[in-house]
Amino acid sequence: MAGEMKQWLRFRNNGATGFGTLTPSGISVHEGEMFGRNAATGKILALSEVELLAPCAPSKIVALWNNFHALAAKLNQPEPPEPLYLLKATTTITTPGAVIRRPSYYDGKTTYEGELGIVIGKTCARVSPSEANSCIFGYTCVNDITANDILTSDPTFPQWARAKGIDDYGPFGPVIATGLDPAKLIVRTILNGAERQNYPISDMIFSAQELVSRISHDMTLLPGDLIAVGTSVGVGVMKEPVNTVTVAIDGIGELTNEFRL
Repeated sequence: MAGEMKQWLRFRNNGATGFGTLTPSGISVHEGEMFGRNAATGKILALSEVELLAPCAPSKIVALWNNFHALAAKLNQPEPPEPLYLLKATTTITTPGAVIRRPSYYDGKTTYEGELGIVIGKTCARVSPSEANSCIFGYTCVNDITANDILTSDPTFPQWARAKGIDDYGPFGPVIATGLDPAKLIVRTILNGAERQNYPISDMIFSAQELVSRISHDMTLLPGDLIAVGTSVGVGVMKEPVNTVTVAIDGIGELTNEFRL
């Protein structure tokens, strides 16, 4: 959504959940609804006073596959004529900074996938690409964590939902940034201090507006819904007992989580 650049977030303070915008002096607390009418209360909270939450609570998470020219070429995959996507469980959501643990029953490979996330701002059904911008509230950082060995363990059925649906395997945040042109953004993923991904959103096969339009013809998108636009080259396995993963996008910020085997 075009307009003033702001960074929206949600937080918990003294047992209560709130939301607001990030400012140089802290969090400007707002009242009302993030995706509706709201106003600043005049209260400022320091980041040290709050626990950051995922910046919204989606009713669904739509995750794209094979949506970058570079990755399709590397995998020798044909570029799809329409978006290929799955639904990721909302119980995968966890907070920025949270420690994520591999399930005790699973000892296979787990990968990070640094991605841009589109956050929907209003109910959106059967819109055109030119109408899609009015439905987009803003953009966020996503780590679409995947249990790869589960995905391919049954040759008769690729287990996308299970491999990507494990609890806490879908962190995003720490903010939703508004007023950005997604085509100008660069996604970087840093694993244990080493940059592993650095790719432009402009390389997407389907733009943000095209994704919102096409998906909205399949299913109604609701305020707060999250579309993870897919990833590009540089996806890798988290091999250390403790792995620190940061997904960084200029203008949005850095999403950092720890993944433990």
